[in-house]
Amino acid sequence: MPILVEMGWGGLVQAPWSITWTDISTRVDMVQGVTISRGASDELSETQPGTATLTLDNQDGWLTPGNPNSGYFPFVRRNAPIRISQAVMPAQVGAAPWPLAQMGDDFDDEVIDPTLWPGTYGAPVETGGRIRIPCVSGTPAGVQSARSWTLDESHVAVKASVVPAASTSSAATMALRVTSTTAGTRLAWQYDAVTGQLRACSDVASADAGATVLTYSAIDHAWWRIREAGSSVLWETSPDGWEWTVRRTLATPAWVTSQQQQVELDATRTGGGTADYAEFDLLGAAVRPRFWGMVNEFPVEWEGLYSSVTVSATDLFKRLNRLPEMRSMLGMEVLTSDTLTGVYSFLAAYYPLTEEVGAAAAGDVAGLGTGALAVTQVSAGGTLEFGTDGVPETGESCPTFTPASASAGRYLVADLGPQAAEDSTTWLPHVQVWFKTSTVSRVICGLHDPNVDHELVFVLSASGVLQIEHSESGDARVTVTTASGNLANGVWHHLVYDGSTKRVYIDGAAVGGTLSVSGMGGLRTLYVGGYRAARLFSGQIAHVSLHEANSSAGAVYAATYGAMTGFAPEVANLRVERLARYAGLASVTILGSTHDQVASQGPAGSGVVARLREVESTESGRLYAERDYYGLAYQSRDLRYNPDPAAEVFTIDYADLDTQGVQLADDDQKLVNEVTASRPGGATQTVTAPSSILAFGTYPQQLTILKTSDLSVMDAAYWRVSRYANPEPELREVPIEAATMPTFLDILDADISSYFTVFNLPAQATASSMRVTVEGYTETIKEQSHVIQFRTSASARDSVWILGDTVYGVLGTTTRLAY
Repeated sequence: MPILVEMGWGGLVQAPWSITWTDISTRVDMVQGVTISRGASDELSETQPGTATLTLDNQDGWLTPGNPNSGYFPFVRRNAPIRISQAVMPAQVGAAPWPLAQMGDDFDDEVIDPTLWPGTYGAPVETGGRIRIPCVSGTPAGVQSARSWTLDESHVAVKASVVPAASTSSAATMALRVTSTTAGTRLAWQYDAVTGQLRACSDVASADAGATVLTYSAIDHAWWRIREAGSSVLWETSPDGWEWTVRRTLATPAWVTSQQQQVELDATRTGGGTADYAEFDLLGAAVRPRFWGMVNEFPVEWEGLYSSVTVSATDLFKRLNRLPEMRSMLGMEVLTSDTLTGVYSFLAAYYPLTEEVGAAAAGDVAGLGTGALAVTQVSAGGTLEFGTDGVPETGESCPTFTPASASAGRYLVADLGPQAAEDSTTWLPHVQVWFKTSTVSRVICGLHDPNVDHELVFVLSASGVLQIEHSESGDARVTVTTASGNLANGVWHHLVYDGSTKRVYIDGAAVGGTLSVSGMGGLRTLYVGGYRAARLFSGQIAHVSLHEANSSAGAVYAATYGAMTGFAPEVANLRVERLARYAGLASVTILGSTHDQVASQGPAGSGVVARLREVESTESGRLYAERDYYGLAYQSRDLRYNPDPAAEVFTIDYADLDTQGVQLADDDQKLVNEVTASRPGGATQTVTAPSSILAFGTYPQQLTILKTSDLSVMDAAYWRVSRYANPEPELREVPIEAATMPTFLDILDADISSYFTVFNLPAQATASSMRVTVEGYTETIKEQSHVIQFRTSASARDSVWILGDTVYGVLGTTTRLAY
């Protein structure tokens, strides 16, 4: 039952797919063990950041931060990625032939098992918790099992921990093979360091012309598996031993089901070259991820001359909680929408124009070093006042331009710098800007190169219609008129120009088709609220941004117009995904199917976690960090409706529990019998449970949720009261010594919102069995021990009424309406 602790030295947590992991499991003090906690204390509490604590051997000083002699230098530092898994070794039961899924070896005892591996050659050894197979020119090496195994409806997997180097050899290989009784007929994963290829082979006469050939990746191909199922053999790889990808599928050869097979791990080198070795680990292990996060610090400690490091780690909520307060949803869309374009694109410059009253310039927040937009006076008179009301649903301000005339007043001018000029030559510029005006024949914004050979100007015509003025190679500016209609109508408009398709989008929709606009290059000077000291804008301008792309991206930027309403109404799962994108997360795992519409979260001023929690609370959902990846999971409330006994993760006899700490609770901790609920801009409504109030007194609760209708608010209030007006006795803590249980893997699979049943409860309990829902847990993993203290709630509390159902349709008993 080995533990697998891996560090992502030098890796970036926000790019988990690119991390090369280093196994440091042999450093873990398994006497003290590893303690992991995640989830919530109960169903009414928010999930907390997951944590892990473990002590590591530092006798060689490799875990001392800043130690230049460390093999991990300079990456022993705060926020280093860490992942922890439990590797469960299979038990061999019954008589031969055994299914290969029962073959297991963790290689931890420093001695090659002569029973499992009766055939060894070339001097392989077990060392450091792995089997090391020499890779020496002209001397094949490896281990062979007895021919007493079968792949039929089974599998064999192994971690390829160390691969040989190419050196000057003609070939240097390591392989996992399942061999038939016919020499040269076998299934194999084989890596060749000289070609850099990983081959999925079904050899006959030691060759397979149809082998699947992969370019080897130490990250993606860290684990190899050969599996037979449904009359097919599958070759699979995994980065972590948990998530597998099928690389090849082949009809099962007849010998797989008719013969007993032998497993072989080997390494070979031909054509000279420097000798080294290959290493395998965790043959046959079933891996269960327990934690994925970041180390908070590496505190070096001594006991006499013995050095250790006791580290604590936190899951991705650590990073999310440290993110700065978000800009408005509009601002966050500008900052993150390039991740959605489907083409190569990036934000070259972004001026939110949200500076305070009295500012003399506006700064770029894209981070590429473009110059500030400076307030520039043209002739005498006019004003440019920052800090006035901006785009609705943002809570942000913007400048108001009030010129004395079209040629006298103030506007903004910036030198974007040489990099921006180069980018606009290499890529295709896209522009977006928000504006509001009632004055025609004025310029919104414009750009040109240092020699004014290329010009791109956005102007409202005498009738308020958007026009684009452009020039190329120093020619006179040419005017193209769009089909926008009158935009000088005193309301906010959103303009996007797509420099790839030469199309314009107004207020989220394309206006007309392709325009005859010249190609641009070298754009370096940006004007906002006028152009080259003329046609000064009168009104308000906000959120000016310049994007560069290698193809069309305008349609994506145009979707930012939805920020005018805070993207409301928007279903909750899409809102969660949107907020996660703002936090730099590529995706969110959405579980469940009931997702109501949520109201606007448009204004700036709160963090991403706070906004995610608003959606979670509004929907009675569940939000937490994944334990196997750098990602979020969001569960809708219906995931817990009427749990199906057939879908229980496991069942357990009360006698098999670690009985200390088992408690049947019946108190008023969760009691709620009066809920007063409201939504932004809606009614304040109250739902009560009179019989509960009569029996226990009033237990009030206030709910302010982001619903889009008063009826939805009432439903949410009823849901709370119907579940907690008179809570039944429940098990809140269920401790299990899981390592001794035959259902060990099933117990490890239990996660937040999983449910299981404890049966054969003592006679003093209110029922002989109770089904509970997991809210969180704390686990301690030690040598030959894995204690999990589940924090649970009563599953029955989430039951909803089903007409005609024998269990959930009983009047007066299970009549709670779904919400």
